[in-house]
Amino acid sequence: MSTIDQIRAEAERRRTFAIISHPDSGKTTLTEKLLLYARAIHLAGSVKSRKAARHAVSDWMQMEQERGISVTSSVLQFEHHGKMLNLLDTPGHADFSEDTYRTLAAVDSAVMLMDHAKGVEPRTRKLFEVCRLRNIPVITFMNKLDRAGLDPLELVDDVSSSLNLKVAPINWPLGMGRDFKGVVDIKTRDILVFDAEAHGTTAVEAKRLPWSAVDDLIGPSRKAKLEEDLELIGEAGEQYDHDAFLRGELSPLFWGSAMNNFGVEVLLHFLAEHAAPPDARVLEDGVSIDVDDPRFTGFVFKIQANMNPKHRDRIVFMRVVSGEFEKDMEVTVGRSGQSLRMARPQTFMAQERNVVDAAFPGDIVGVFDTGKLRVGDTVSSKGQLKFSGIPRFAPEHFGQLRLKDPLKRKALDTGLEQLAHEGVIQVFYRSSVDRQNPYLGAVGMLQFEVLKERLKNEYSVTAVFEGLDFRYARWIQGNPEALAWLKASSSFTVVEDRNGSPVLLTDSEWGINYALQNAPKGLELFDIEPL
Repeated sequence: MSTIDQIRAEAERRRTFAIISHPDSGKTTLTEKLLLYARAIHLAGSVKSRKAARHAVSDWMQMEQERGISVTSSVLQFEHHGKMLNLLDTPGHADFSEDTYRTLAAVDSAVMLMDHAKGVEPRTRKLFEVCRLRNIPVITFMNKLDRAGLDPLELVDDVSSSLNLKVAPINWPLGMGRDFKGVVDIKTRDILVFDAEAHGTTAVEAKRLPWSAVDDLIGPSRKAKLEEDLELIGEAGEQYDHDAFLRGELSPLFWGSAMNNFGVEVLLHFLAEHAAPPDARVLEDGVSIDVDDPRFTGFVFKIQANMNPKHRDRIVFMRVVSGEFEKDMEVTVGRSGQSLRMARPQTFMAQERNVVDAAFPGDIVGVFDTGKLRVGDTVSSKGQLKFSGIPRFAPEHFGQLRLKDPLKRKALDTGLEQLAHEGVIQVFYRSSVDRQNPYLGAVGMLQFEVLKERLKNEYSVTAVFEGLDFRYARWIQGNPEALAWLKASSSFTVVEDRNGSPVLLTDSEWGINYALQNAPKGLELFDIEPL
């Protein structure tokens, strides 16, 4: 057992973060290049071809490897400059699942990745707002500088105005596309030179030149434009303030090309040295738990069944909040008060697992579970504690499954229950007594494809998906008379989620507004599950 000082020191060297982005911004590429420069891998995989011999190390599901996409969150732990980095790789497909939102509840920082030809895109905005709900510090990385894009000053203004976020450039691009020569460090005026031939699938340290070399590098006319931009940034732009960054009020901005291994090393150094370390978390009763609290505490943010289909295992991903987690320790589940033994704890490099004897605040630990834990559960070595729960977001697509073999009904029910706990889909029942042929909801349509694929491969269930006309789901709270009014009306469909909470399903925003305007007073509708 470590001392309080040792726990505090271990927590201080942890950096737990996620990468958020709109699809096709280069998130999987950036993830692998961070691992490459940290020497956690030696050769970056390629996910550009369905027939590629290598796959992204963060993609373990067969469907991900075949299609070259990420549809689940992976955990990647590696060291750099004496810091222990926990990278939670989130889904990168347009059809985001709840997995992404839950993952953001377990991190202390986020890297917001953008295509510099497109700026702030819808999914980036949505994910950033989730970060803002928790005041997560956000680092911005403008990617794909080796291609033509928007003017850098316009991009800074776009991020600042679209997200209502202060942006402080740490470096500045020297050209773009075919004319991309590198970046200049705004503080030191040193130049990091981009060499298209040298930067490839291996980690290459960028050549550093003094400011005096800028004439030969980009020519007098481009130098004049660069000096004008730097002067404007110095006089009217935001200056980096570390405390403002940690409060989530300011985002440091970096430029580069992940595909060409440029700018990644600078970003990695910043993450190791300046990203937020683990901090205190608040219990439901308002009590704050510091990282060096002698009690071990943690919470479940992800459940993944059948990571190894041969063993039919169910892994619970747990974020360590305070104290020291030890192998085989007894913990109490805050929701149920049940006592559990945490056997065979593991850390991850995607599909590779390593059994650990101890873990510290900020670490992500996987433990085997027999179905006793749920997403949002708090576990503690002493007493029954509960952190604020992890909300679910309202689904945007709906449907039902029709079995090809009616004898597989029990297997289907088991699969739906387990995959709903993972967040692959949400399940809605007509009532607590009528749980046959439930409605299924998902944030994105791809989740239904993932559902069918996993039911087939992991539960031997083949089913046909049939879409429903619903477009909106809202959790219902407030006046019991209002709930009774909704249930009695033929204009509305009221169901129950897996926890028994009432949910309104409708095909239009008009239906939501009509319910709010005409139901008995006290009706409240939420697109995020009330906790």
